[in-house]
Amino acid sequence: MPTIYVGMTVDVLHHGHINIITEASKHGELIVGLLTDAAIANHKRLPYLSYEHRKQILQNINGVAQVVPQNEWDYAPNLRKYKPDLMMHGDDWHEGPLAPYRERALAALAEYGGRLIEIPYTPGVSSKAIIAQMQALGTSPEIRRQTLKRLLGAKPISRFIEAHNPISALLAEHVSIQRDGAIRQFDGFWSSSLTDSTVRGKPDIEAVDITSRLSNINDIFDVTTKPLIMDADTGGKPEHFELHVRSMERLGISATIIEDKTGLKKNSLFGNDVVQSQDDIPHFCEKIRAGRAARVSEDFMVIARIESLILERGMDDAIARAQAYVEAGADGIMIHSRRKTPDEVFEFARRFRQDFPSVPLVSVPTSYNSTTEEQLAEHGFNIVIYANHLLRAAYPAMEKVARQILENGRSAETDRDLMDINAILELIPGTR
Repeated sequence: MPTIYVGMTVDVLHHGHINIITEASKHGELIVGLLTDAAIANHKRLPYLSYEHRKQILQNINGVAQVVPQNEWDYAPNLRKYKPDLMMHGDDWHEGPLAPYRERALAALAEYGGRLIEIPYTPGVSSKAIIAQMQALGTSPEIRRQTLKRLLGAKPISRFIEAHNPISALLAEHVSIQRDGAIRQFDGFWSSSLTDSTVRGKPDIEAVDITSRLSNINDIFDVTTKPLIMDADTGGKPEHFELHVRSMERLGISATIIEDKTGLKKNSLFGNDVVQSQDDIPHFCEKIRAGRAARVSEDFMVIARIESLILERGMDDAIARAQAYVEAGADGIMIHSRRKTPDEVFEFARRFRQDFPSVPLVSVPTSYNSTTEEQLAEHGFNIVIYANHLLRAAYPAMEKVARQILENGRSAETDRDLMDINAILELIPGTR
C-alpha cells in the first residue's frame, strides 16, 4: 500500500487540517510528520499544546496511520528517512519564506522517485487568526507557568525582555521580525525590581513591596500570554520567601531569580563603588531549599543569582557558590558581571558546565552588550535577559517630546516621534 507523508504543527486543529488528512488518506497509508517544539520554536512562538498532547490528538483522527516526530522545520530529512511514495502539502508555499523548503522537499523526493501532490489551500481558515483570537482570550496560569521549561527543552537559548507595565509587555508580546527565513520574537518577560522601582520614582532598594509588584504582574498577565521571570531581589527572609513563592506560582509566574546579597539592596552594576555584602553560602542555600519546598508544582523554577564577580570575590568563589546552590536544589544559575567583555562569564560557564552539563544558565548582558545570543548559546547559556531596555528607551523618547512642546509652544513638531493614534487603537483589543 502506498505511503503518504504530511507535515503538520497542529497547535490549533481546524477543518483545514481535517481536509488535508482526508484527502491524503485516500491515496494510501498516511504518515503525519508532527513538528516538535524544537522544530517550531526557532520559527514562531511555542505552541500552546506540547508535542505529546498534539500527537495524542492526531493519533485519534480517522485516516492517520502513524505519527512521527519531525525534528526540523525542513521536510527533507524525514522524507529521506521514511521514503514515502507521496508527499502532500497545500499549494501556499510556492512563494515566500516556505519556498526554499518546497525546493528541498522536491529534491529529497527525486532522490528515490517520490512524488509531491499539492492541494488547494483551504479558504476561510487561518491558524494565525485563530491563535490571535486565543491570545485575546488569554491563557491559564498553569499553561503560562509551564512554558519556560518547555522553552528550555526546545530552544538553544530563550530571550526575555523587561516589561514594567502592561503596555510595554504588549509591545514585547507582539513585536517580531523575519530573519534568515525564521520569525524572531521575544519568548517572555522579565519583571525587574529596578524598572518596577524606577517607574514609581523610587530607588532600587527593595522599597516597592512584593504585593505591589505582583499586582503589576497581574495587570500584565491580563493582556498577554507569554511566560514571565520575576526578579525577587534577595528574596527576603527564608520564611518570607516561602510565602512569596506560593504567590508567584499561583499567579502563573514561571521562575524567580534571587541574588545572594544581604542588607540594604543596591544595584549590582555599582559593584564595590557602594557598600554591598554577600550572603554566606549556608544561609542562602537554606533560602533556596525553603523556596523549593514551598512550591506546589515542579514547573515553577527557583534560580540563584551569583554576585561574586560583581563584588570581585573571584571565579573560585563563584564556582563554589554555584555548586552549593545547585546541590541545595536551585533550578538554574544566573551569573552576573559588570565587565564590558564576556570573558569572565564565559570562563564561569566553561567551568560550571564541567560539573553541571544540563542545569540552566542565565545571562544578563547589560554591560557586555556586544555579545550576541549565538555566542552566549555556544558557551552554554540557555536564557538571555534584556533587563531594563524598554524603560531606558521610553524615558529619552518622552523627554524629547516634552522639550519639543516647550520649545515650539505646540505639539505639531512632535508628530514624527509619536506613535500614530490609529496604531494605538489597533494595539489595545477592544479600544475600537
